Amino acid sequence: MYKVNRNNFLACNPFPHPLTQGFFYREKMRAIHYIAPDQPFQNILEVGGGQGGLTTLLYPRSQVTNIDLNPQYAQTPCNQQKQVRFVCGDATDLRFESQSFDAVTMFDVLEHIPNDEKAVSEALRVLRPGGFLLISTPNENWRFPYYGFMKSICPSEAEVMAEWGHVRRGYTLDELKNLIALPCQNYATFINPLTVLCHDVAFSRLSDRKRQFLCKMLSPLTWLSYSLHKPQAIGTETASAWQKEGVR
Repeated sequence: MYKVNRNNFLACNPFPHPLTQGFFYREKMRAIHYIAPDQPFQNILEVGGGQGGLTTLLYPRSQVTNIDLNPQYAQTPCNQQKQVRFVCGDATDLRFESQSFDAVTMFDVLEHIPNDEKAVSEALRVLRPGGFLLISTPNENWRFPYYGFMKSICPSEAEVMAEWGHVRRGYTLDELKNLIALPCQNYATFINPLTVLCHDVAFSRLSDRKRQFLCKMLSPLTWLSYSLHKPQAIGTETASAWQKEGVR
């Protein structure tokens, strides 16, 4: 396999409590692993990879260029690896030659970029024919908190979007199709209407101890719903794979 084994990938969840408060990230990683093609990508561009290193975890044999606006991320451990090159730059003005990457990843990035059309255009410009664009983003089902009864312990959606730097809520699959204008090869949803409870508790105003306690209490429901979730079932976020026309 060219991409890492799924169980090994999920085991790299960077959150301090990956099976409780950080469970939502496990859901994201599973969806991304599901849609990621098992192909020998030599050079991958990770747009907005920050300090997560998700693309390198997914494709450990590939050379990864991580471009991010924050220069401080250059010093984080994931960007100090031998197979990673960190570049401080703008997703809407990629200083790379056209058709220079086998794949481009944009995980939880597009919803942060005001000029998303330009960012996608630049990603497709540097992508080789036959290459893949891998994306994750909130979708039309995302809202915070998801359930009204959670409002008393959660910040408002506007507060959360401002804190996370979102300029839009997210995208429907049709909106992504119009934006990207490439065939969608695969997609998978994550954070479903039951696992979202743990997600919203994790980002609530409660103390860390109370959040951890509630997430543990919700664990049976979270794990059951996670195990029964189908890739194209209702979820609040979507991971998708898009292939550029042509032959690699």
